[in-house]
Amino acid sequence: MMMQSGFFDLQDRYRKLSELGDPLEAINQVVAWERFRPILQRGLKKRRKSPAGRKPLDPVLMFKVLVLQSLYNLSDEQTEYQIRDRFSFLRFLGLTPESRVPDEKTVWLFRETLKEAGLIEKLFATFEACLAQRGYTAQQGSVVDARIVAVPKQRNSRAENEIIKAGLIPAKWVEQPAKLAQKDIEARWTQKHGKNHYGYKNHINVDVKHKLIRRYAVTPASTHDSQVFEPLLDKHNTRRAVWADTAYASEAHTRLLRQRGIANRLQERPWRDQTLTRAQRKRNRQRGPESGPEWNMCSGIRCRR
Repeated sequence: MMMQSGFFDLQDRYRKLSELGDPLEAINQVVAWERFRPILQRGLKKRRKSPAGRKPLDPVLMFKVLVLQSLYNLSDEQTEYQIRDRFSFLRFLGLTPESRVPDEKTVWLFRETLKEAGLIEKLFATFEACLAQRGYTAQQGSVVDARIVAVPKQRNSRAENEIIKAGLIPAKWVEQPAKLAQKDIEARWTQKHGKNHYGYKNHINVDVKHKLIRRYAVTPASTHDSQVFEPLLDKHNTRRAVWADTAYASEAHTRLLRQRGIANRLQERPWRDQTLTRAQRKRNRQRGPESGPEWNMCSGIRCRR
């Protein structure tokens, strides 16, 4: 027979998490989340047209859910599961094991609503301001990286997919707004390490010292990492240096970094039939995962739309 956890057991778990250095607790202490409420309320006020039905979840809570999703590179389905499974997530959100947890559809709908309202950039700017006020300015250089974020596969016909690829919307969907609202027409397929993936790609710039996302861009998964590089460069970082893997290596990027006075820490790759020299291999080792925190910080910090 399983014993039900009580209040004191929960507090003991939270205390242990704090002792182990829960990073989410540190974020809660730094970010004044209520500063986001006016922005969210103004953008979402037209969304709920009727008082009937289930009361929506608090918008600040939902925004924090998206922050979790960004930090841990989670799909909507995994976001719901991890909130139910992790005590650190529950504490970050101010929930208890008995609280109502947003399901994957609610997370998806909230994110889409923010996108349609054009709030993403404003929320991100406010988040940056909160960090700056607490002294969390971008320091010691940047790491540029990209990761695929999977979304539910669409059950479309071949003809519908062809129309979507052409940048259009199937006429039948336009006539059925409810159906169109359930369709994701921007996600795309891509292949990585021999496996097919469907969704988006999150391109991020993380500062070396605080390991926080400073710049980001979201594209369909089919977009190559190298195509989103210049927009991620952070001119405000106190150290003008950029680390990135071989996907970003190109003569054009080398010239761009030189022109902007940014130290090039991109890993080098062989060109055409040439192999890397011993010096190039040594530089790659110095710029790779084994070289320390400059690279490894990206492992747990991911952004998605």
